[in-house]
Amino acid sequence: MIRIAIAEDDPQCFAQMEQYIGSFSQETGRAFQITHFDNGEDLVERYKPDYDLILMDVEMPFMDGMTAAGYVRELDPEVVIVFVTNLAQYAIQGYAVNALDYILKPVSYFSFSQRLKRALQYVRRKGTDYITVAVKGGAVKLEVDGIYYAERLGRQLMLHTRTGIHASTATLQQLEEALEGRGFVRCNKGYLVNLEHVDGIQDGCAMVKGDKLLISRGRRGPFLEALADCVGGVQA
Repeated sequence: MIRIAIAEDDPQCFAQMEQYIGSFSQETGRAFQITHFDNGEDLVERYKPDYDLILMDVEMPFMDGMTAAGYVRELDPEVVIVFVTNLAQYAIQGYAVNALDYILKPVSYFSFSQRLKRALQYVRRKGTDYITVAVKGGAVKLEVDGIYYAERLGRQLMLHTRTGIHASTATLQQLEEALEGRGFVRCNKGYLVNLEHVDGIQDGCAMVKGDKLLISRGRRGPFLEALADCVGGVQA
């Protein structure tokens, strides 16, 4: 299922793109889920980093597409953005928000299908596993491989990642369930560790990106076994 967000204030233009996507789906056998936003402000206020592709009109009321794309990029650096515009000059500005492509209005099915095909190839090529995590006021999409470990601090969950530390409103158990089967193991009741980022074992602790995470006595055996399976052997 490919999840597409369409930010378009013209109902006729939206209906046309929706129809084109339906035709493309019938031709290719691909399944699509479409979410419509009436304008850029609506997209930014309601955005959750769950989409694979955004088709973005440039000229919209309240907030134009370029401005909206800038805000979206802060929340979701990986989503594919394609601008839909009647002015080719906007294509140059699209590079500032890492837009993949642009479609010129009036939109023909041939042009639309070719651009959509290219965008979907890029979506597949990313091939990266992501997880959406609840944070205060919304959600953030994180690359699973980029999560080093999660730490429970009181009622907060701190995710230490490649992009920084994120405070989540989720529980450690919820995160553990969401990451099941992806190489994450608890070294004690307060830490969930990505085994791929364990640099070694020292003084009864797992060394993760320079941090020492205590391995509790009860979890020591299962944790070291899982680590050995992951890296092909470890000396404790």
